[in-house]
Amino acid sequence: MALGRFRKILQIVGYSGSGKTTLMENLISQAAAQGLRVGAIKHHGHGGIPVEFSKDNVRHEQAGACVAAVEGHGTLRLSIHQESWTLDEILMMYDLFNLDLILIEGYKQERFRKVILLRNPEEMELLEKLSNILCVIHWPTCVIEKKMDYPVFSIDEEERYIKFLMEG
Repeated sequence: MALGRFRKILQIVGYSGSGKTTLMENLISQAAAQGLRVGAIKHHGHGGIPVEFSKDNVRHEQAGACVAAVEGHGTLRLSIHQESWTLDEILMMYDLFNLDLILIEGYKQERFRKVILLRNPEEMELLEKLSNILCVIHWPTCVIEKKMDYPVFSIDEEERYIKFLMEG
């Protein structure tokens, strides 16, 4: 990902409870500690309008994100309303904030490089359905035995995958 002068975008995807927000927090914290300006975007994937700034966005902000937003059903909680929001429209607004890194939680079908978190074997379908996979992080309850074209880390190898994501 070679962080620095050019804005990098990385998606963190997986099903509910897979550790997406925790990974986002860790990456935001690491990048902020290196003096990078980080923006976070969360997709409110459970349907409906996010009633308020979510606890996940508060965690992103507390970890050091300069800008944090949640989008759901056409409402973007930076509190701007229009009929709907595409990820590209949100990213255009984020251009105003001179960020080094934008971390996106969710939006599985978007085109950016992805870290996929897998907690259960049923979730391995994501490996077939999603594109632009940078790496996979799996829980002990989801063993990956097949050789992949990208790095695969155990959730317990936090130091290794954080280093990979910050340097790669």
